[in-house]
Amino acid sequence: MSIHIVPFAAEHIPAVADIERACFADPWTEDGLREELDNSCARFLTAVGPSGAVAGYIGCHTVLDEGYITNVAVSPAFRRRGIGRQLVQTLLARSDDLSFVTLEVRASNQPAIALYTACGFRPVGTRRRFYSHPAEDALLMTWFREKDT
Repeated sequence: MSIHIVPFAAEHIPAVADIERACFADPWTEDGLREELDNSCARFLTAVGPSGAVAGYIGCHTVLDEGYITNVAVSPAFRRRGIGRQLVQTLLARSDDLSFVTLEVRASNQPAIALYTACGFRPVGTRRRFYSHPAEDALLMTWFREKDT
């Protein structure tokens, strides 16, 4: 299946909200997602299939040369096809202006940790009891842009 990574747009909001509800205990609302369209510090990308179906998305907030990934989510119907990796790699490839990108991931989410590690993220710390529903630590991971020498 051919997946295209495109900028997040208003037409994606209902499908992304559905993915949020399927993937997270505390999902973003459609209103919250809509606000990101006008957020100059937000970089959101959507994975779209040939029929126009939204397969997943990634969100990132930036401050100066720092990025913070807010969410990476792939619809359960599209998992295990490399879409999460494609989203992360595309975001990083389109972020030449960022020195590093940070994210949190549930300490028990081994598939996500493996994905982020494969994309060049490294563990840099732990946020105790960061998550709720259920309560759990977050592993803090960071990707550093390689310096030209």
